[in-house]
Amino acid sequence: MTTPPEGFLFDGAAPPTPVERLLLLADQYVQHNDMLDRLLRAHPPSEPNAHAASAQRLASATRTALKAVTDVRLFRSPDLSDAVVRLEQLAFLSSASADQQLPMARTLTALAPEAAMGCANTLAYEIRRRGGTAAGDGPEHTLTAAHHTALWEIACGNVVVTSSLGRQNVHYRDERVLMGTLRALEAKGLAERVPKSAPAAYVGGPLQDRVRLTPAGTTALATAISIPPTRRAPDTTPAPAPTAAKTAARSR
Repeated sequence: MTTPPEGFLFDGAAPPTPVERLLLLADQYVQHNDMLDRLLRAHPPSEPNAHAASAQRLASATRTALKAVTDVRLFRSPDLSDAVVRLEQLAFLSSASADQQLPMARTLTALAPEAAMGCANTLAYEIRRRGGTAAGDGPEHTLTAAHHTALWEIACGNVVVTSSLGRQNVHYRDERVLMGTLRALEAKGLAERVPKSAPAAYVGGPLQDRVRLTPAGTTALATAISIPPTRRAPDTTPAPAPTAAKTAARSR
């Protein structure tokens, strides 16, 4: 009898699909970049190699995601071939960043979350084009256009929450995300806030609350992306480093 892989012996949950794995990879890159931003602004400065272990784990996770994509054995369309190359690049850049000082290490992974999301979108489209399913079994969630947009922005690492004068504000970058939409996603169990995990908006400011997808949110987004197919090639949605990002705030 074959022994189940470690971690699944007593866990009835199915392993993530390749699309879900790419969404999880994007989240890992968001957490990694947040950590680097906190280290860069730490006083006194942190250990220069504190990021190396995380970078090597990311490189390994990216190679695992790449294998999951190639194991699907889809016919290589130009877009899917580009996605595979982009994942190979991400694995190389993550590994290389482990040997760099913090500022350059942060630069090497700055575009990784949205690149991983672009690959996920391409893979989901190619799977569905051939009649497959991009996500595993799980509860179905009816997503409005606003919910879909918010989940995408959250997965890309573009959404944080701050508090000021007793009011909560949601800050986004590319697409509009309202506080009411975020609260609706939290009520559905699709998103959650991680207190003080995102870098401050300005030097000396307080840490912000990063908004992340829950496992249910990851499955919901994997089910929804590319329906209808919204082509987001991995290299057409660059994610600038937070210091250069344009942000907006809406409160309610």
